[in-house]
Amino acid sequence: MGTTAMTPRAGGRRITFLVALAVFAQESTWTFYDAQVPPLLMAHLGSAAVVGLLMGMDNIIGVLIQPWMGNRSDRTRTAWGRRMPYLVAGMPLAAVIFLLIPFSAASLPVLITVMFAYALVVNSFKPIAEALVPDFISPERRSRANAVVKIASALTVVLASLLSLLIVDEHPTAAFVIPSALMLVAVVVLASTVRDSRSRGYQQALAEDRDSVEAERPRALDAVRDIVRDTDRSRLLLMLAIALFGGAWAASRSLMTPYGMEALGLSKGDAGGLTLVSGLVYIVVAYPVAMVAERVGRLKVIAVGMAVFAVAMLAATVLRSPIGTVIALSVGAVGASGFIINAAVVLWNLAPSARVLGTYAGFYTVSWATGGFLGPALVGAMVDVTGWRLMPLDVAVVTVLAIVTVIRIGLIRRSPIEQETTP
Repeated sequence: MGTTAMTPRAGGRRITFLVALAVFAQESTWTFYDAQVPPLLMAHLGSAAVVGLLMGMDNIIGVLIQPWMGNRSDRTRTAWGRRMPYLVAGMPLAAVIFLLIPFSAASLPVLITVMFAYALVVNSFKPIAEALVPDFISPERRSRANAVVKIASALTVVLASLLSLLIVDEHPTAAFVIPSALMLVAVVVLASTVRDSRSRGYQQALAEDRDSVEAERPRALDAVRDIVRDTDRSRLLLMLAIALFGGAWAASRSLMTPYGMEALGLSKGDAGGLTLVSGLVYIVVAYPVAMVAERVGRLKVIAVGMAVFAVAMLAATVLRSPIGTVIALSVGAVGASGFIINAAVVLWNLAPSARVLGTYAGFYTVSWATGGFLGPALVGAMVDVTGWRLMPLDVAVVTVLAIVTVIRIGLIRRSPIEQETTP
């Protein structure tokens, strides 16, 4: 059944829930992947840097494919819309490949091959699902909509932690079935309920197609050139900040299980559960943080949030116990929410046209993925030098670089970034 005419608020709530479902399904596999694939690699490798590099492989694939796929969906015109055809094709395939990961763990080359295939498929539709938010939701309400989507993403941290605590140690293979099943259920719901051809963004894109003097719709390369040539470097610096904080966040997640095992003496399952409480905290604070950002300014909330996250990582280094780590991660989750909820919204709102919303969603995920690729490898290399006990401190150092970049944006733009909206 397709979407029907609805009031903006009712339609916004409905599509927000459905996009949240899609993101929850995707991220349930990603988060569990981050928690439990590193131990599979460590069974074959002794270097934290190499493990971090392989864990970041999915992100470098994303850097290469996400802008193109986001732009490809921008340029697609069907009765179903420009996003849904890609989701319906990609999500079931990703679920099947994810199931193969534990069966490939005995051989490092086979494991890496399956990891590569999984990353390739999931990255092909990741920005497309997220682009549904700016397609359907008006600019001034995107923070709260994105907060709901990010809450769904945070719920996957809880799910991954529970799977790690309750299932992984006794049933390591069966634990991979649950995230895969969730993705299959989600794609069935989306396919039967969403027609993004009726979205605000799609209709604007059609109108711009009719009014445009250009024969071709904007390409990803055109959007890149626009950002690079712009004398106002805000968009470029924002993407750099996203990459830097994305690196710090990815390192704190993908290396947390081995940190718990090496520095805190925990089992693989217990170490994988260290992020459980912080995931719950994030869920509680995400929507209020979005509301605060819409009142006081998204850029301010982003900068303060990163500072809180950095301080929390310093605290984790000093406390260095399971309880201390859980508390520090929980405080850090409050700070991280300020960045994660609002950075994408700021970038979406700076898109010059509704015809490139998917491309800008791709730019966000590429910036985040770049950090996700380099961050774990960089922090892993620092761990090789300083030891696992200082891993949270290493994460804090990378976060400080992101804070400096956001401060630079504020100095360039005296007026708040978030006041700029899509035409």
